[in-house]
Amino acid sequence: MSESKFLLPDVGEGLTEAEIVEWKVAPGDTVSVNQVLVEIETAKSLVELPSPFAGTVGELLVSEGQTVDVGTPIITVSSSSADAGVSLGAPAHGSTPEVDEAAADTAASVSHETDDKPAPLVGYGSTGHVTSRRRRVTHPGTAAIPVVEAPGATTQHGTHAAQPTQHVPARPEAATAPASSVPVIAKPPIRKLAKDLGVDLAVVTATGPIGDITRDDVLREATQASVFRNIQTPEWPDAREERIPVKGVRKAIAQAMVSSAFTAPHVSLFVDVDATRTMEFVKRLKNSPDFAGVKVSPLLIMAKAMIWAVRRNPTVNSTWTDEEIIVHHYVNLGIAAATPRGLIVPNVKEAQAMSLLELAGALERLTLTARDGRTQPADMAGGTITITNVGVFGMDTGTPILNPGEVGIVALGTIKQKPWVVDGEVRPRMVTTLGASFDHRIVDGDVASRFLADVAAIIEEPALLLD
Repeated sequence: MSESKFLLPDVGEGLTEAEIVEWKVAPGDTVSVNQVLVEIETAKSLVELPSPFAGTVGELLVSEGQTVDVGTPIITVSSSSADAGVSLGAPAHGSTPEVDEAAADTAASVSHETDDKPAPLVGYGSTGHVTSRRRRVTHPGTAAIPVVEAPGATTQHGTHAAQPTQHVPARPEAATAPASSVPVIAKPPIRKLAKDLGVDLAVVTATGPIGDITRDDVLREATQASVFRNIQTPEWPDAREERIPVKGVRKAIAQAMVSSAFTAPHVSLFVDVDATRTMEFVKRLKNSPDFAGVKVSPLLIMAKAMIWAVRRNPTVNSTWTDEEIIVHHYVNLGIAAATPRGLIVPNVKEAQAMSLLELAGALERLTLTARDGRTQPADMAGGTITITNVGVFGMDTGTPILNPGEVGIVALGTIKQKPWVVDGEVRPRMVTTLGASFDHRIVDGDVASRFLADVAAIIEEPALLLD
């Protein structure tokens, strides 16, 4: 019988600490390779740490809610001599090659009592990301589900780094009787989406051709009932004050915003845009068979407009260093996302190479993952330029602060009917306001103005994307 310690790994981007959010095991539990041990919160996201070995949990060395440095022992696991080989990546009875490979990657995060010093954190890397592997994970009460390796992420230097995978337990379908006598018509994928987002299908307004509930119907209901809407006015709390520790994502947001605001000299521009044709184009895409089952919104057209405008004004897609300006000839398009834990900015890798349909799918996956609080550090690394969609909150525009490491960000305001002069006549049109901020060390006023004008031109006439 030998006892091993599992050290808190760096799960990407050189993070130095993490908070223990929830232990998934208890002393005395038997654990297997790749079984989730603990959920941690880094400065960027929630991450589940899998076990690199099999054995029996001895002691939880860190309490929930405690923040510890990378490399700190967090749990001990005892294993028999037969199991010890598993902790070192040797095949176990009934294991698969994929599991063995994952175990070998993470085994070096284990510190044995007889070692003079901890082994290097292989598989988590001080500057890389958690190594992705195809593996099969079994959660209590669920069927085993394969976790598929995520596509490679492109870094700022054009190399590809593996993105961490996210394993989601299978969720049994609960047959819930609708509140009314009208039957709920929805396909199984739509029912699963509703369950994942906590949406009651009985209260969703169906807009499908046969009275069925569509993906857009579910997403619209989820947005209306999200934590970012003031659905009701609560009573005043009994306590006179609430003290919230500054840590995790909120601490990272604060540090990033202060650094950006007081390091990069911001210059902001605004323009009103007639978005009537964009809204018509969105409607046509929604009715297209090619886009069936894919969320289509004005954000998709805005994303394409940004990519097109970057190609015409490449310096807005740059990074400033004290020694040089790095102009990126690819677009990792960041989308600012409000989540229950705070603002994060995941990005769509190599967005310039995507078709409109591919980009729509990528934006939908990014949004759902962020809303579920499961965005991984690799998904937020290497961004080159960002969109913030303040229009979903009913705001006309704003003065966005640059995402650190980037020199351009554009805010898309709400699109609503306003009086607009067309051919000398005042007509009702769908109008929005675009607001943008730039790092004035790189982007001069003329470049910033041309870039924002190009974005506005696409919003006014999406057919320009066909050029």
